[in-house]
Amino acid sequence: MEHQRSILITGCSSGIGLSCALGLAQRGWQVIASARQAADVERLQAQGLQAVQLDLNDPDSIAAGLQAALALTGQRLDALFNNGAYGQPGAVEDLTRETLRAQFETNLFGWHDLTRRVIPLMRNQGQGRILQNSSVLGFAALPFRGAYVASKFALEGLTDTLRLELRGSGIEVILIEPGPILSRFRDNAYRAYQRHIDPSTSPYRETYQRMEERLRKEGAAQPFTLPPEAVLHKLLQALESPHPKPRYYVTFPTHLIGALHRLLPSRAMDWVLYQTSRGGRG
Repeated sequence: MEHQRSILITGCSSGIGLSCALGLAQRGWQVIASARQAADVERLQAQGLQAVQLDLNDPDSIAAGLQAALALTGQRLDALFNNGAYGQPGAVEDLTRETLRAQFETNLFGWHDLTRRVIPLMRNQGQGRILQNSSVLGFAALPFRGAYVASKFALEGLTDTLRLELRGSGIEVILIEPGPILSRFRDNAYRAYQRHIDPSTSPYRETYQRMEERLRKEGAAQPFTLPPEAVLHKLLQALESPHPKPRYYVTFPTHLIGALHRLLPSRAMDWVLYQTSRGGRG
């Protein structure tokens, strides 16, 4: 009898992670949902999911969370979906070294730590899939999102390299690249902005006032925003296709900017991205 396929998903307290965890469980996957806060883990368990506590900023928590997940799956893992992340708003010149480091700890270093721990297991199995939830901002920059853009550009470079290195191992490495998705992303970004950015001393004070209005806005902040189930749809393709693609675009803006990025010279692309930035988060 074929074994039940298992997946560990990070960042399941809300949004994309929660939607994908519930959707995959309904499809028959053994889902191990993880979250940073114990209260969120309890809430996930109350929704019928197997859940573990895992804080991407803490190597000990990553090790313990993975160990707990493997105890539930019988020491097997067919897929890892790295998803837990946040966006740090702010102009590049207003980002301190500590602020930039904090962004990378969650969005890149924690993912890398967890991935390194999973790869030997998948090698021994002879197969596995590592899926990285990147962004349209992993290949196109927007102003005042420099920390997040840098973390996603770095993630894409690391992921592309890993895919080449694992060629022939049976382990597939895949990027999911959403555009605007309805989630708590802006709420979390606003809290990060309040923690790390002092608009009173910045030459971008007026821009920050408009940014605060956008971050506090309820519902979709820009056109073509899709629900998190749009990411679930692409994740299913990446997980269940016998020959998954290296990249899956999600939302119209990602497809459009991806096409323009291939066609336009840099200055023209800069103009497009500057105009885009007057809308909202990608």
